Amino acid sequence: MRTTNELQAHPWHGIAPGDGAPEIVNVFVEIVPTDTVKYEVDKVSGHLKLDRPQKFSNLCPTAYGFIPRTWCRERVAKIAMDATGRTEIIGDGDPIDICVLTERTINHGGIIVRARPIGGLRMFDNREADDKLVAVLVDDPAYGAFRDIHDVPKPLIDRLRHYFLTYKQMPGEPARTVRIAEVYDRVEAVEVIRRSLEDYRESFGDPQTR
Repeated sequence: MRTTNELQAHPWHGIAPGDGAPEIVNVFVEIVPTDTVKYEVDKVSGHLKLDRPQKFSNLCPTAYGFIPRTWCRERVAKIAMDATGRTEIIGDGDPIDICVLTERTINHGGIIVRARPIGGLRMFDNREADDKLVAVLVDDPAYGAFRDIHDVPKPLIDRLRHYFLTYKQMPGEPARTVRIAEVYDRVEAVEVIRRSLEDYRESFGDPQTR
């Protein structure tokens, strides 16, 4: 019989955000640029599941996943409302999404990487806050020295914007109200993570005492 310590940890609840969080974080990678289907973690089982095929040529330009033990709820929604003046925003109820820039090829998801947040895209899906943070792989040869979103070439940020504005839109369906209100810097990204960690602890309790 396997002991509790031998069981695989749930990617959202069982993996720590990292000793250096929110400045350096663990990221659970769900999809990589070569994936032609979109994977995401099943919240109940913790296994990667196939969410939907990528039906068009619009593939995610970076490794993409989430920060464990974060939750986009009231505190994250409030920072989005304070920044934009909107009043009806709610959190999307998911862990905080994050893109990881790296020169090296990551061949598949389902792994943990250490990343340094450098900024983010303040995105709204209808009335839900759905921020997409941008980070660099720690010690990456090409991107590892980047410290802020302004260090990233604009064409790469434009590719990220295009992907997230279009990846949910299917032909024949009503247009989704997805909007990127702004691109923000490292300071704001760190604050979004800090608030999402607090949202998580308020809802699920302190992981150290569970």
